[in-house]
Amino acid sequence: MQLWTLTYSDPEFARRVAVRAEAAGWQGLVVVDSQNLAPDCYVGLTVAALATTRLGLGTGVTNSVTRHAATTAAAAAALQRVSGGRMVLGIGRGDSALAHLGRAPARLAGFERYVRTLHAYLGREAVPFDDLPLDDRIAPPVESLGLADHPTSSRLAWIGEAEPRVPVEVAATGPRVIEIGARESDRVMFTLGAHPERLRWGIELARAARPDVALGAYVNLVCHPDPETARALVRGGLTTFARFSVMHGQAQGPLEAGEQETLSRLHAGYDMKQHTRADSKQADLLPDDFIDRFAIAGPPALCIERLEELAALGIEKVIVSGPTAGVDAEQARRAAILLDEAVVPHFAAAR
Repeated sequence: MQLWTLTYSDPEFARRVAVRAEAAGWQGLVVVDSQNLAPDCYVGLTVAALATTRLGLGTGVTNSVTRHAATTAAAAAALQRVSGGRMVLGIGRGDSALAHLGRAPARLAGFERYVRTLHAYLGREAVPFDDLPLDDRIAPPVESLGLADHPTSSRLAWIGEAEPRVPVEVAATGPRVIEIGARESDRVMFTLGAHPERLRWGIELARAARPDVALGAYVNLVCHPDPETARALVRGGLTTFARFSVMHGQAQGPLEAGEQETLSRLHAGYDMKQHTRADSKQADLLPDDFIDRFAIAGPPALCIERLEELAALGIEKVIVSGPTAGVDAEQARRAAILLDEAVVPHFAAAR
């Protein structure tokens, strides 16, 4: 099972994390894409690519609204060239990137069309203009210029035929997005927590849509010898990922006793202005037993055991979200070192 790490997109910070991750044996690194809260993801990834030679690189995740599909595909293909074929394009319906533009996550039909269009661009295929939903009030059709000739479709002509296509991975929580990801992308990346029963549910949906689809998961994970400290370090990021399961008010997937109530409280109490922070009011809404099921928080042996359990389900790739803003910096550093030294080598040796 591949282990990737999720980090902030600031260029210098991404460079330092990338160098450390490659040295520790991580398979890859992804950076957030949330333009109002973090620097541009592709700049951060470019710096990380130039500082490493083996580490996989990706967006964790971009969305289908803030950039035109041609622009997203071009950025990913450029990273593929700079990195020597190490780029992966992670995409979802959007969260904080859209909230800070006054918008909710993308509608499903447009999201599915966007993912399909990304595949076409990255495969050097022509995309009909009719498949590109541009508002005439912003820019009229090119025919209005009366040119002698003009393009009749859209394609990324500069991508070389021998260049490897950038894989597309869809971050998914609800049934319809899981099915879209299975049909239209190279891998479904579940955002269902580390709860085996919930992941089994997602896997069944994905494989019903496409039996051979590759599977992965985002997991909130902190490795620390003291379970209480581990929970404190993981809870900020977990508020964000757990909220995906109740984004629109109705919880998705199987739940154990009390989990519906916890998710409902999280939905009602989430403050996007305190997004991912461990010292936010919403972080206090997660009880310990919820954290223990939805996240992985504890000493190395527990982390390895829980990750092996996910691998046994068929999860081939895990992107780890660790401590976030608002935690004890020294304890977060200790947890990161322990994860690098005691957990990552276990899975790196198995590859």
